[in-house]
Amino acid sequence: GTQAGHSAKLWAPMSAPARETSDRILIEDLRLRCVVGVHPEERLRPREIVLQITLHTDLRAAGASDALADTVDYQALHDGLVALVESSEDLLVERLAARVGDHCLTDPRVARVDVRLEKPGALARSRGVAVEVSRVRDAGPAP
Repeated sequence: GTQAGHSAKLWAPMSAPARETSDRILIEDLRLRCVVGVHPEERLRPREIVLQITLHTDLRAAGASDALADTVDYQALHDGLVALVESSEDLLVERLAARVGDHCLTDPRVARVDVRLEKPGALARSRGVAVEVSRVRDAGPAP
């Protein structure tokens, strides 16, 4: 085919469940304590982690109606995240970040979530370590 035909395929609309929205809800600097780490000294007591969460969701209905039922109830989401993280004893921050992302997708209005999980003081001479994961609703399993 021609280059123009090839380009047209790149710009085909996404299916409805995976469609990107420019609307976002941000939960910033959520500081929680949990046991996370592989080293024995990290397993002794909870330590602080910091979450940055971006919820990709369509906010048009809530913007028009001013009704909580038309948006993500971020207080309820927050409460679930606190329970999830503070009871966690994951070894890897990668796993904990993935579990946070999966929890955010339990709200059907969230089409995609970006999670940054920071572990302050994890390395000497650094502010800390962070991992970032993104999860999309209805995406198949990772390869």
